[in-house]
Amino acid sequence: MRRLLLSNDDGVHAPGLRALHDALTPHARLRVVAPDRDKSGASNSLTLTRPLALSTLDNGFYSVDGTPADCVYLGVNGVWEERPDLVISGINHGGNLGDDVLYSGTVAAAMEGRNLGMTAIAMSLVGHRYFDTAGRVAATLVGAADRLSLPPRSLLNVNVPDLPWQELRGFRVTRLGYRGPAAEPLEVRDPRGRKRYWIAPVGENADDGPDTDFAAVEAGFVSITPLQTDLTRHAARDDVQEWLDALT
Repeated sequence: MRRLLLSNDDGVHAPGLRALHDALTPHARLRVVAPDRDKSGASNSLTLTRPLALSTLDNGFYSVDGTPADCVYLGVNGVWEERPDLVISGINHGGNLGDDVLYSGTVAAAMEGRNLGMTAIAMSLVGHRYFDTAGRVAATLVGAADRLSLPPRSLLNVNVPDLPWQELRGFRVTRLGYRGPAAEPLEVRDPRGRKRYWIAPVGENADDGPDTDFAAVEAGFVSITPLQTDLTRHAARDDVQEWLDALT
């Protein structure tokens, strides 16, 4: 039976992780390694300044006092004898659309799996209600994973509309849209009167064209976006070379 490593960024006690585990239990042998608390927005960070603690919970899940990438690193390397066949991160409480993937710990956990040579999928529910729908989507994708062929250092970013299963309109392969700038930070005062700041919510959609992840979810489709870890803007290399040539 296929071996799956599950992780997330909402924490080891998150309902989305439990829903993912329950949906995939009939289809695979599961190992769950997740942060001990909410690590949303942690991106691809690794903990390099201290050793990590790995704890076993009563339900068999493993908790790590680190980041999502830490969890996947430990889950794949050295903690158990068998390496997983597939890494799935989620189900995130909220979408990871467009620019969100640059900050998302959910996507980062999947990316760490991909960097370690695993096939990897990041699962997000664009809402907070129908985790069972996202779980069924995950089970459907896992059932067909043997037929998936991805280029090296790539992964799938999956966003599921917050709808009952029967109301989904299907699946779409999409590209990332992007958002406009976020609002200014929110200034607050702590009990001693000192200034503190909350990071503002994400900006409004700036590119939500018909082939984007934003548009697919809005229309009721599951969005599946292949992602790569090469961030090079290849089309700009000639422009940068001309700029450098003009400096000499």
